[in-house]
Amino acid sequence: MGGDAQTGGPDHRFGKARRLLNASDYSRVFDCAEARASHKHVLLLARRNDKPGHRLGLVVAKKNVRQAVQRNRVKRLTREVFRQVPQQGPFLDVVVLARRGIDQLDNAQLSSMLREQWRKLAQRVSTPNPSTSQER
Repeated sequence: MGGDAQTGGPDHRFGKARRLLNASDYSRVFDCAEARASHKHVLLLARRNDKPGHRLGLVVAKKNVRQAVQRNRVKRLTREVFRQVPQQGPFLDVVVLARRGIDQLDNAQLSSMLREQWRKLAQRVSTPNPSTSQER
């Protein structure tokens, strides 16, 4: 069960240190988002943090994804993509908001879309002034 932790590889667990835990954590991101990546099925908001790693918060509303099994699948796949993100600075607090229709994507489409949105988000945070960055 220990897997990577015993072999000395990267830590891919999703413990408390990797999660946004309370309303104030979420509010800081919602109120002061430094970067966003938007897609038809998802919105990612991010703010730099002073913690030793990225942290993730998930908002998958019943209004947008009706079936619990689909909400859980979306959250599980989002956490899996997040685990694979390189843990290098600047470290971010990220809130992922699911939109209507996300439950219609298959696992491969959902994972691919989330990776692409994370890439966009990381690029926007690492570029302090959008006018100095290249297009797209």
